[in-house]
Amino acid sequence: MLYKRYVDVVALIDKQGKLTPLILRWDNGVQYPIDRILEVRKAVSEVGGSGILYRCRIQNQERKLFYEKNRWFIESTKP
Repeated sequence: MLYKRYVDVVALIDKQGKLTPLILRWDNGVQYPIDRILEVRKAVSEVGGSGILYRCRIQNQERKLFYEKNRWFIESTKP
C-alpha cells in the first residue's frame, strides 16, 4: 500500500522559470541529493492528487516526486 507523504525539497528556478528539484529532505533532516531527473510530465498519483511528476533517481532508486499546488510529495510505503 502506498501513502502520500509531503516532503521538503530544495529546488532551482532558473531565469526561464523552469523548476528543478535538487535535494529531497526527510522529516528527520536527512537530505538526499536527486541524482538524475528521468522524466517530467503532468500526472495523477496512485495515492490521490495530481500535479507535475518528476520521476527521479535518488541513491540508485527510482522515486516519483510530485509538485502539487506549491507543495511536494512522494508516494511512500510508510505513512
